[in-house]
Amino acid sequence: MTDESERGVASVAAESSFDVVSKVDHQEVDNAVNQAAKELSQRFDFRGTGTTVSRQGDSALEIRSGTEERANAALDVLKEKLIKRKLSLKILDVPDEPKPSGKEYRLQIGLKEGISTEDAKKISKYIRDEGPKGVKAQVQGDELRVSSKKKDDLQTVQTLVKEKDFDLALQFVNYR
Repeated sequence: MTDESERGVASVAAESSFDVVSKVDHQEVDNAVNQAAKELSQRFDFRGTGTTVSRQGDSALEIRSGTEERANAALDVLKEKLIKRKLSLKILDVPDEPKPSGKEYRLQIGLKEGISTEDAKKISKYIRDEGPKGVKAQVQGDELRVSSKKKDDLQTVQTLVKEKDFDLALQFVNYR
């Protein structure tokens, strides 16, 4: 009997947790870039403008065009394709305007991945201030681990974080 009662105490004291992360689904980004490139090659208003969209390694995209207006229009096409693939536009680090480079305009677009220490501290402070008592948030590299004894409190925290705009594409993973 003492064996069972000890196990019962252990399960009550166990904490549940989840991780708040900011990850980019690179396969979906590739798909969106390919769809945008195909649309740009087929659309009448982009003919003869030399407008292209391409991947630049794992952390950047590039749009090239003969005019600043077409470069911005190509960005809109890319954003539309990302939205259709259920990717947040918050993953994009878009410059204010295309940079002229010789006879063409270039948009170097960074992909934001991971939560910076500064952002993690902001989210952690928000959870402490606004969340239920007994919820703990720890910064772990580019992730944030949120834990509590009550699963309901964790769901409340997820709702709070979703409603607050941290200007990051956040996901909740490793729910235990």
